[in-house]
Amino acid sequence: MSNVLVEEYRGGFLENVHYGHICGVNERRKVVYRSGDPEWVTFMRSAAKPMQAIPAFMGGFLDERFHFTDEEKAIMMASHRALPYHVEALEGMLSKLGLREDALVCKPTYPLDMDARDALVAGGKPQRRVYHNCSGKHLGLLAYCIGMGYPLEGYEQASHPAQQEVLRIVALLSEVPTGDIRIGTDGCGFPVFGMPLSGMARAFLKLACPDLIEDEAVRKAVMEVTANMNRYPAMISADYLICPNLLMDDNIVAKGGAKGVYCFALRKERMAFALKVNDGSEEEWPIIVASILEQIDYSNRATIDRMYRIGPPEIRNDNGLVIGRNQAVFRLEDVMVD
Repeated sequence: MSNVLVEEYRGGFLENVHYGHICGVNERRKVVYRSGDPEWVTFMRSAAKPMQAIPAFMGGFLDERFHFTDEEKAIMMASHRALPYHVEALEGMLSKLGLREDALVCKPTYPLDMDARDALVAGGKPQRRVYHNCSGKHLGLLAYCIGMGYPLEGYEQASHPAQQEVLRIVALLSEVPTGDIRIGTDGCGFPVFGMPLSGMARAFLKLACPDLIEDEAVRKAVMEVTANMNRYPAMISADYLICPNLLMDDNIVAKGGAKGVYCFALRKERMAFALKVNDGSEEEWPIIVASILEQIDYSNRATIDRMYRIGPPEIRNDNGLVIGRNQAVFRLEDVMVD
């Protein structure tokens, strides 16, 4: 049963209600916090991008063969906005891989950033595949395919050996058997992974606490993946969005996905959370994450304040007047563990 996570009021009257689920796990990988159903099954969508990048980091050829910069490696985990610095990194990757842009199966599009998009449209510039917010993920897996000698043809298919390796790693980190992971197709053409929120939380716990990963090669790759995310948070999306504002806190590993899924983990506290807003909205993420952090007495107030800055409780109209409020109304329920 889902719980009410956020209520929106306008003129003092309740206008919208956002239901959903939250799962929190501890370092023993046990569910210790919940709101709604911690075993709710949904697709990870782009929250899986740090895991989808791991095979390329395991190969060692990102540095030795392709000489990717750290920024280029960071954008492999991104849902970028095709800002100029994003495009520069993506074009650098294409050049180093010796690929044409049409090697990417993601659709040509305009940037998700409105200013970047408007500038291109005003200049009569065409849509491009590198502007797609998943293009860094695609280039990362293509780098893995080239390094391993795998065919580039069909690299997006679930049956491709590169995608099979991604699935193995997702199962390893989430502790959900491969046969129990539901496979769908993302907007960009890649497989997506459906699993309980508890599995997502366990996976992010291991991203933040790689000592919990027994596979040494995966453990080392995870350390590099997450270090790049924290070192270059602006590569992951844009400074007005939630991921960079969490990742600039070195204690946090975080990534969201489409249709209301968000995951984050805390290194020092050795704890991780996964949440799903049932109606698929992303606007509520900052206020939900801020409330979770407040409820567990997270010590870095600056991180919480950034959540309220990018997702303020006040609702303003087009003229900047306060005309309502957003309010997180859930309370995390403690779960008794053995």
